[in-house]
Amino acid sequence: MYEKYLERARAYRAIEEPHHNCTQTVLMTFAPEAGLSAEDAFKVAKNFGGGMKVGAMCGAITGSLMAMGLLGCTDEQRAEFMEIISTAYGGDVDCAVLLRKNVEEPGKEKKPFCDGLIYTAIETVCKVMQIE
Repeated sequence: MYEKYLERARAYRAIEEPHHNCTQTVLMTFAPEAGLSAEDAFKVAKNFGGGMKVGAMCGAITGSLMAMGLLGCTDEQRAEFMEIISTAYGGDVDCAVLLRKNVEEPGKEKKPFCDGLIYTAIETVCKVMQIE
């Protein structure tokens, strides 16, 4: 169902230069369906990674909300997305908190954790927006 979106996201995350932050990755993943070029999505989302570069709301969540807006989500779909994501991560949605909790677990590294968050966010967008 959402495998093509996960494949796109994995490809973006594999690019080392330029780095694609969480927000860029999610927004670029849905850009073709949202009528946005990947280049424009990359530029728009530049300052939203790392919780807007200050540890605020997780970039994967922010990118998801941007994509959902472009795809015409309803307030109910937005609320459903936030409920699912928040519940999946123990009620936390801020980048700094999520990363701090992640490093408290032995053997956890930032990139795989963030990649997992990105993929969960993409799957949730597909579920909520009923994207095949």
